[in-house]
Amino acid sequence: MAEAATALRTVAHNVKAARTRAGLSLEELGRRAQVSKGALVALEKAQGNPNLATLVRLADTLGISVSALMQGPPEGRVRIVAADTVIPLWTGERGGEARLMLTTSGPAPAEIWRWRLEPGEEYSSQAHQAGVVETITVISGRMTLVVDGAEHIVEAGRTATFNGDASHAYRGSGTEACNMIMTVHLPPGAASAT
Repeated sequence: MAEAATALRTVAHNVKAARTRAGLSLEELGRRAQVSKGALVALEKAQGNPNLATLVRLADTLGISVSALMQGPPEGRVRIVAADTVIPLWTGERGGEARLMLTTSGPAPAEIWRWRLEPGEEYSSQAHQAGVVETITVISGRMTLVVDGAEHIVEAGRTATFNGDASHAYRGSGTEACNMIMTVHLPPGAASAT
């Protein structure tokens, strides 16, 4: 639980800092991101439990990455992350989960996600800001990728890529869990929140 409290304090600090830099009031950020002012007040006080959809909407509205909302100060030249030390940002009703492992820095930043979808589980996402490209490699199992209403089956050992500025969803569609690695390529300047 201490890790969750630390992560929430980091998100609270980063949301408030990004909102202040953008010159947005709580009301304006809430309106643009479709998040209630009460939820934003609680979040900036490190209270509550924001879900992945809320974090994505806030990040897109603020023009930064989800990981920029979650990352603390730099840790050094090399960063090694163990999946079991990263708190899931999404948990499915059947036990699936999504963990944001890290974000690369530089002029073309990317978020690296580790996903597991149980059969029949689905995560739907609204369109991201222009310039976001997602690449998904299915390690085991099978998933259905839905982009702008069109379904695409992605089997183990295959990789799919698409522009993230359209509504999309990921669905576990095999008989076993679908494990995948997702890379979200961000537009230049989107990675830094601090």
